[in-house]
This record gives sequence, structure tokens and C-alpha cells, in this order.
Amino acid sequence: MESFAEYGHAIVALCVFALMTMLLSPASAAGKEKAGLAPGALPDADYTDPLYRLCRAHLNATETLPIFATVAFAAMLAGASPLWVNILASLFLITRVLMMIVHIKGIGAPKRGPRTALYVMGWATLVLMALLAILAVF
Repeated sequence: MESFAEYGHAIVALCVFALMTMLLSPASAAGKEKAGLAPGALPDADYTDPLYRLCRAHLNATETLPIFATVAFAAMLAGASPLWVNILASLFLITRVLMMIVHIKGIGAPKRGPRTALYVMGWATLVLMALLAILAVF
């Protein structure tokens, strides 16, 4: 596994984001149970409701984790520049931590606010990492 040692930051970013997603799950479930919602149900779409924002943070992380894992693993397996893979994975993690905070705290407007800016930044890091993987193959 020495060949993956150079991707240490990316591997840590993957693990930290997975742990974040896993920690949001029981927090969201406990909040839904306390609110009397059935398993799998979502609270009404109301960004003033802290439970709704918590559930959205969890769902958003759950939706994004497979994409992050796919492009990060592809970049590592293809032998893309460890420097850039590590930088992009770390930037992605930072945007996701900030996005989770923005979601849960209800910072800014639901549309075209900090959430949107952070989403676009995270999305761009994944696109760039995918392109690095593709270029490394050729």
C-alpha cells in the first residue's frame, strides 16, 4: 500500500467526510423520532425548522459521498498528481464541513446564499479531480 501513501490527505478527507455523514445519520434520526416522524419520513420543507436543516445536511452528505469517493479513488488508482488530488480532496472536505455548518445553523438564504457558493466550490473540486483521473489514464 506504499503506492497510496502519497495520497494521505485525500484518504483522510474521504474518511473524515464518511464519518461526518455517519454522525449526521443518528442525529437526524433522533430528531425525527422526537418530532414523531415515521422512519424515512422528512419534516416539512421549511428552512426555519432546525430539524429540516439537519435532515437536509444529512441527505446532502449522503448524496455527495459516493461521488467524492468515486472520483478520489479513480484519481488515486490512475496515479494522478498526489499534490493536486490531496489539495482538491482537502478543499472538498473544507467546503463540506462549512456547508454542513451553514445547513445546520441556517446561515444565509436557502437559495443563492452561502450554501450555493459552497456547493459550487465543492462541485468544482470534484470535476477537477475527475479530470485529473481521466488525464492520468491517457
